Amino acid sequence: MLARSYIEKILDYAVSCGVDYAEVFFEDVERTRFNLVDMQVVRCACGRESGIGIRMFRGLECEYLHSADVREEKVLGLLKERLGTGGVFGKRTPLSTIKPHEIVLQGMKPCDMELKKKIYLLQEAVKAGKSQEDCVVQGRVCYTDGDQRVQIANTQGVYAEDRRVRTRVRFTMVAEDEKGESRQTSFIGPGAMQGPQFLKEEAFAAHARRAARSAKGMLGARPCPVGRMPVIIANGFGGLFFHEACGHSLEGSSVANGCSEFAGKLGRKVASDKVTLIDDGSLAGEWGSLGVDDEGILTRRNVLIEGGILKGYLLDRLSARQMGLSPTGSGRRENYRFAPVSRMTNTYIAPGKDKFEDMVGSIDKGLFVKDINAGSVDPVTGEFNFNTGETYLIEKGEITVPLMSATLVGTGGEILPKVDMVADNFALAQGYCYAGSGQLPIGAGQPAVRITEMTVGGKEL
Repeated sequence: MLARSYIEKILDYAVSCGVDYAEVFFEDVERTRFNLVDMQVVRCACGRESGIGIRMFRGLECEYLHSADVREEKVLGLLKERLGTGGVFGKRTPLSTIKPHEIVLQGMKPCDMELKKKIYLLQEAVKAGKSQEDCVVQGRVCYTDGDQRVQIANTQGVYAEDRRVRTRVRFTMVAEDEKGESRQTSFIGPGAMQGPQFLKEEAFAAHARRAARSAKGMLGARPCPVGRMPVIIANGFGGLFFHEACGHSLEGSSVANGCSEFAGKLGRKVASDKVTLIDDGSLAGEWGSLGVDDEGILTRRNVLIEGGILKGYLLDRLSARQMGLSPTGSGRRENYRFAPVSRMTNTYIAPGKDKFEDMVGSIDKGLFVKDINAGSVDPVTGEFNFNTGETYLIEKGEITVPLMSATLVGTGGEILPKVDMVADNFALAQGYCYAGSGQLPIGAGQPAVRITEMTVGGKEL
C-alpha cells in the first residue's frame, strides 16, 4: 500500500495547480481464474497487479490520470505534464480516516486454499451434475476469485482503506436428446464476498445438479409465441430485468446530463404501487457489496422507487455536483484504469404479498421466464431488450411446455406501471454489469413479478 505521506504530497500538488477537488485511488489485487470442461482444466491464470488513478475537478470539468508505475517521480511527472508546475496557493482538508462497513465475512483469504484443492472441489461438483441426468453430456465450470485492497483519499479530507474478497463459480450443464438432434444448456452462477470457505462441497454439488435438471427440462423446447401477452419473471436473477429496464436510467451518469427517461421526475409516479426498487451496497457478504465505494463514501441502502414513486437516483461525486445533490455511495470502477461513475451494487425489487401460484393461475396464455441470459438498455429512451434463458408457456393457469429463447422488448416507463403482482419469494442472485467504468460484480434480485402485458419476440407456433 502507498505511504500516507506520499498520497498527501499528490493531493498538495494538485491543489497547488488550482484544482478544486483531487482524489487518489490505489489498488493492489490478486486474482485466480480457471475453466473446467468436464474433469479437464482448459485454462488457468493467477496474477497480481497494482496501480494508481488520480481524478481532479475544476468546476464541472473532470481530468483523470492513471499509471501502473506508482513511483513518486513517475506520478508527479504525470501531474506536472498535465497541470503544469503549480505554485497557486490552495488549501485542502486534512485527511481523516473513514472506517468502511465490516461487510467482508471473516475467514479464509483466497490464497489460503491451494489451487489444486479448488479445482478438485469443482471437479467433484461437475461429476455430481453429470450423474444427475443421463442426458447430460458435458459439464463446464468458470471459477474466479479476487482479493482487492484499495486506498482512497481526497482533498475533502477523506482517507479510507477497503478490502474486497470475492469468489464466484459459474456452472454450465449441456443436455442432449437420445437422437443427438437437440442440445440445451443451463447455467447457475453463485458468488459472494467471501474467500474459499464459499466452496462448500455439498452446496456446489447441488448447484450443478440443479443446472443439469434445468438443461434436461429444456430438451424438446418449442418455438416461443410472439405478440403482446402477460409475462411472469421468476425470482432471483430475474431481477436483471429491472437492473436493465430502469436501473441504468436511474444512474447519475445518465440523469445529470438529461439522458434518461427518468430525468426531472423525482417525486412523480413512475411505476405501479407494487414496485419498490432498492440498491444496497452495504449488504454483508453479498457479491455486489463494498465497504466504501470507489470514491471513499460509505455504501448504503438507496431507495430509488417506493410504492411506485421515484424517490432518488444513484449519484457519484461528479453527477451529484452537476445536479446540486449529495453523492449516494454509488461511485464504482473496475480498476484503477477507470474513473469512477455512478453504478449499481445489489439492486432488487422488494418482496410483496402475492403468491406465485396465484400469479400463474391468473394467466390464460402467457410466459413464465425462469432465467434471463442477457439484456441491454438505452437510458435516454428507456428502450430495452432481453434474451431469455429457461422459459415456459403458461396455458389456462398452468406452466406447461418449455420454449425456445424469447426476446422481451419495451421501455422502463411502459413496463413499470404494468407490474400488477409481486410475490413473497424474494431471492438475490449474482452477475456482472458492463458499462462506462468497466466490468463490475453486481447483485440482481426480486420475488417473482407479473407484468400484465408486454411485447414478446420469438417464432410463430
